[in-house]
Amino acid sequence: MTAIVTAARRGKAAVKWAVSQLLVDRPWNVTSRVGFVVGLGLLFMVPGMLLATLVEWGSSVSDDEIALGMGALVTLVGGGLLVAFTRLDEDMPPASVFAAVAWTWIGLSLFAALPLWFSGALGSFDTALFEAVSGVTATGSTVLSPIEGTGRGVLMWRQIMQWYGGMGMVVLAVTILPFLGVGGLSLITAEAPGPTSDRLAPRVSSTARRLWALYGGITLAIAAALMIAGLSLYDAVAHAFTSAGTGGFSPYDDSIGHFDSIAVEAVMIVGMLVGGVSFTLHWRAVSGNPGVYGRSSEFRTYLLVIFAVALFASLLNWLNDLSDLANSLRNGIFGAVTLGTSGGFGNASSANPAGNFAAWTPGAQALLLPLMVMGGMTGSTAGGLKVLRAQVMAKYMRVGLLRVKHPRVVARVKLGQMVVSEPILQRVAGLVALYALSALVATLVLAALGQDLITSSSAAISALSNMGPALGDAGPTSNYLVFSRPARAVLMSMMLIGRLEFFAIFLVLVSAYERSRRLARVNLRR
Repeated sequence: MTAIVTAARRGKAAVKWAVSQLLVDRPWNVTSRVGFVVGLGLLFMVPGMLLATLVEWGSSVSDDEIALGMGALVTLVGGGLLVAFTRLDEDMPPASVFAAVAWTWIGLSLFAALPLWFSGALGSFDTALFEAVSGVTATGSTVLSPIEGTGRGVLMWRQIMQWYGGMGMVVLAVTILPFLGVGGLSLITAEAPGPTSDRLAPRVSSTARRLWALYGGITLAIAAALMIAGLSLYDAVAHAFTSAGTGGFSPYDDSIGHFDSIAVEAVMIVGMLVGGVSFTLHWRAVSGNPGVYGRSSEFRTYLLVIFAVALFASLLNWLNDLSDLANSLRNGIFGAVTLGTSGGFGNASSANPAGNFAAWTPGAQALLLPLMVMGGMTGSTAGGLKVLRAQVMAKYMRVGLLRVKHPRVVARVKLGQMVVSEPILQRVAGLVALYALSALVATLVLAALGQDLITSSSAAISALSNMGPALGDAGPTSNYLVFSRPARAVLMSMMLIGRLEFFAIFLVLVSAYERSRRLARVNLRR
C-alpha cells in the first residue's frame, strides 16, 4: 500500500511538472489570460460533445453523429491551440478576471452552436447560436421546432449544454490552475453569484472538485428517481441534466407535460428546488450538518416565497374555474417552482391544458413575475437576482425609510447576526439598478421590434433571469421563433448579461470604451 501511495504522489508531481512545461514554460507562448481560460473551457466541453455523439451513434432516429463529431473536433482543435499557445501570468487583476469570465461564456456559446448548425436541425448559424446561448446560460428559451424528430444525440447535446452551464464552466476550469501556480479563487468569485465568496476548502482546486462532485451526485440521484417514476434511461438522464442545472430544455415539445405524470412532476419539483439552493449549504449538509438549512434565513425565505405564490396562484385559478382544486394545486406548485428556480419546464399538455401559466388568470400571472425576477438562492445553479439580494434590498429600503423618519438613528442592514457592510450594499443596489435599467431598455427595444408589451416585458425579464419561458406569445407552450432575428439578438445579450451577473459584461464594455478613448486621444495628439 505504501508503495502505491508513493507511486501516486510521484505521478502527481510528474503531471504537475509536465503541465507546467507544456503550457507555461514554452518561449513562444503569448501571455493571454482570456485566451487561456477560453481554451480550457472549450476543452472541458469536448467530452460532452463526444457523449452526445455516442448517443447519436447508438440511435436509429437520424445520422447526425458526423455533425456532432465534427463539432467536437473543431472545439478540441480550437481549445487545444489556445491552451498550447497562450499562458497566464501570476497576477490577474479584477478587470482581467471579469474579461476572462465574459469571453469564456461568449466563446463557449459560439463553439457549442457548431454541432447544432452542422446537423441542420436549426438552419442558420444565428438560430443555432441562440439555442446555444440559451443552453450554456441555462436559460431554456428554444427556437427548435419541432423538437421531437430531431436526432437524439443533438437533443442530448442541448441537455448537456445546460448541465455545463448550470454549475459554470469557469468553476470547472479553475481545477487545473493550481497546477500552473496561479490562484483561481478570483474566477470562482466572479462566477459564483452572491455578495461574498464562500470557500468550501482552503485550496481552490479542492473547492471546485467538491462542487462538481456534489453536482454530479445530485444529477445521478435525480436520474435514478426519474427512472423509478417510470422514465427510460435516456429520458431520465436527459431531464436530470437540465433539472440539476435548472435549465429547462427537454427532448419533447410538451416538456414535462409529455409524460402527464404526477410522479415525474414531483421528482422534477424536488430536483429544481435542490438546484436552486446554495451549494455551500448542500456541502455542509452532506458533511454532517443537515441543520444548516433551517438556520439559513435565505433558505427559509426561498421556500416560503415559492410555496406562498404556489398556494395563492392555485386558489385564484380554482376560484376562476380554470380547473378543479387538485389540478390547480398541481399546476400552481409546478409553475411556481419552475419559475422560482429558473427551471423553465412546462407541464401543460392536451390532457392538462391548465398547466400553461401563460393562460392563467391575470392575478395568478402577476404573482409569477416577482418569482421570475428573484430566482433562486445565491451560490445555486438558478438565475435571477437571487433571494439574498431581495432580502438585502428589502431591509435596505426599510433602514432608509427609518433614517428619513429619524435622522439621528443608528440603523444597519443585518442578515441574522451579520451586519451587511456598506460596500456590499452598494454593490447589491448597483446590480439591482442595472437589472431594472436593462429590463426596461430590452422591453422598449422588443416592443419597438413588433412585440406586444406583455410579451416584451416578460421575455426581457425571463432572459435576464435565465428563466426560459415568458408570458404572452412566448409562454411555455410556445417558442422564441415568435421573435424576429434582431429581437432574438437582444434576448441573447440579455441572457449573457444576466448569467454573468451584469458586472462581467458591463466591465468588458467599459474597458473597451476606455481603450477606444485612449486610442482616440493618442491619434489626436499625432
